[in-house]
Amino acid sequence: VQLQASGGGLMQAGRPLRLSCAVSGPPFRRYSLGWFRQAPGKEREFVTAIGRSTSSTYYVGSVKGRFTISRDNDKKMVYLQMNSLKPEDTAVYYCAAVETIMTVLPTTAHDYKYWGQGTLVTVSS
Repeated sequence: VQLQASGGGLMQAGRPLRLSCAVSGPPFRRYSLGWFRQAPGKEREFVTAIGRSTSSTYYVGSVKGRFTISRDNDKKMVYLQMNSLKPEDTAVYYCAAVETIMTVLPTTAHDYKYWGQGTLVTVSS
């Protein structure tokens, strides 16, 4: 299984940005998917996750109401729509996947088995 994140860039605060992550290898529909980020000098932190059901999502408090995770099972893609970007959102963003039957969404890094390479998001004030 390989994950390829894309869509990062330099953005002004307040603008939107959408990250994409292509997931190769079956069985995509059985994966829970997540986004993490790592700011310079900080540990990697959980941002959001989506379960096998698109109605099951969870967000860290700092992005709730601004970020939206979604998935397209036909295209094997997971997206992160980021609105109202803030300078503190600056980080390398990673997508991650794990095949699971659990109904509780995975929210820690060690819960995930597969990782993308990361895409840099820089938000200027």
